[in-house]
Amino acid sequence: MIQEHHIFEFNKTADVTLWKTVNDVVMGGNSSGHFSLNKDGHGIYEGNVSLENNGGFASVRYRFDALDTKGFSKIKLKVRGDGKRYQFRIKDKATNKHAYIAYFNTSTDWQLIELDLKNMYPTFKGRKLDIPNFDAHKIEEVAFLIANKTAEHFKLEIASIVMK
Repeated sequence: MIQEHHIFEFNKTADVTLWKTVNDVVMGGNSSGHFSLNKDGHGIYEGNVSLENNGGFASVRYRFDALDTKGFSKIKLKVRGDGKRYQFRIKDKATNKHAYIAYFNTSTDWQLIELDLKNMYPTFKGRKLDIPNFDAHKIEEVAFLIANKTAEHFKLEIASIVMK
């Protein structure tokens, strides 16, 4: 039997107050995004990416007590998007400046997307770092980010984030 662990339990009564948006306004940009729970119990991350004032990204993150990744090799996302490309990001330590990322493309239909942990590579401020890909034994943060160098509205619906 394949072992799975839900990183966040999305349902109609889920507490999403620990999901925090971090947009380019931290650098003077004008992008906006907000995270909420819809009537079906799915996370909704929606907003607008602006390129004004050297902006261009919007993100939402969820920090939690360390989850042991031993025995897991993938992250499985169940999402429905808008046809745009997103990043899924993880941190082994929430205090790290860098994150490990993987890109995924969305469609307007529900998708199951599997990301190999070992293929998630380190970046900081959009630049790939010269350190190994993810090889830690814990995760303390997950995030979704959109930064397609385009001013655009976005909407991502999230049903589950699972370690597999």
